[in-house]
Amino acid sequence: MGAPSLAAALPPNPVPLRDDARTIGLVGLAHGTSHFFHLLLPPLFPAFVRDFGVSYAELGLLVTVFFVISGVGQALAGFVVDRIGARPVLFAALGCFALAALAGAAAQGMPGLVLTAALAGLGNAPFHPADFTILNKRVSQPRLGHAFSVHGITGSLGWAAAPVFIVGLSGATGSWRLALAGAAVWALVVLALLVWQRRAIDDRQGRWAHEASPGAKHVAVEHPLAFLRLPSVWLCFSFFFWSTAALAAIQGFAGPALGKLYGLPLSLTAFVVTAYMLCSAAGMVVGGFVAARVERLETAIATAMLAAAALLLLVASGWLPGIVAAAAAALSGFGTGLAGPSRDMLIKRAAPPGATGRVYGTVYSGLDAGFALAAPVFGALLDRGEPAAVFVGAALALAFGVASAGLVGLHTGRRRPVAA
Repeated sequence: MGAPSLAAALPPNPVPLRDDARTIGLVGLAHGTSHFFHLLLPPLFPAFVRDFGVSYAELGLLVTVFFVISGVGQALAGFVVDRIGARPVLFAALGCFALAALAGAAAQGMPGLVLTAALAGLGNAPFHPADFTILNKRVSQPRLGHAFSVHGITGSLGWAAAPVFIVGLSGATGSWRLALAGAAVWALVVLALLVWQRRAIDDRQGRWAHEASPGAKHVAVEHPLAFLRLPSVWLCFSFFFWSTAALAAIQGFAGPALGKLYGLPLSLTAFVVTAYMLCSAAGMVVGGFVAARVERLETAIATAMLAAAALLLLVASGWLPGIVAAAAAALSGFGTGLAGPSRDMLIKRAAPPGATGRVYGTVYSGLDAGFALAAPVFGALLDRGEPAAVFVGAALALAFGVASAGLVGLHTGRRRPVAA
């Protein structure tokens, strides 16, 4: 290759690592905060039962309210992000979280708690379309896989931090209301930091916009809703639905299912979900390198998720010693975490030019649908005395997710530009 052609092949203005790292860190912090607010109320359910005289069935409706509003809002938020930009939408979402926590701190019964769940769901709705629009447009291509990895890791850490923060502050102050007020302060601190560093998350100034990617001129969107005709969009939605259904099974029912299946004490099984999320975070670290280097993303996803499914089937078999079964259930999180960055890169390929926010909003609403619909199903299986079915169902859901990812790869492969 001659000197002129070699120069043309190199990026004209490489982005310094500190610039990419600043954007990735700020978006990751915001994403971790959104996952933190997923669990704003559930850690305090025993206190609500005591103080308000409500049942757990009534409190379960708060989770439904959160995810229904978040799911519908997430699909709609993508249109807003594409129209006015991701940054102001992200600011509004964090403000909504602060209002939700303050509403919870002032709640006098179920109406106040429902308002809290509704505001938190509304705040959660824009995060995925806003986050991924900023990352796709602000982070340089070689570091994008790592950006998606950090994004997933911070979400897992947000889930892990919420119960510790809420229950810990409640115990330290003797008041769950002060704990919720503390959550409001956290949301405002994150908002203030993002406003201070607003230039780093300005998606209107990104040099790496998806619209400028090679081959983008070959795909046109004539109408704001035209992307809904793309099979790859709905296959990505399906992938999220099934993979989240598996997560709902583990997150909500792995502990009691292991207790019934293996006779393990609650003091041990209570840590399985925490260990699962930590393994998931570790998998995402490795997955960032995989996504940055692998062309056939659907193959990486299939390998990781089928390995996780195999571990869950082993747990369901009842053949393992109890402690080994608990470890295997937790270790399955590594496989699902490893697939995460490749999953997000696959969605990026499926998004047509000018529709990044809309595609991520629609696709990630599959996450909310998975949580909202799968939890009652797995809960009913456990109520019927079928703990093994929880793990079998989670493994089957992962297998369906692999099939969806494979079909996405086929469709996006047809649109992928061919190297000269």
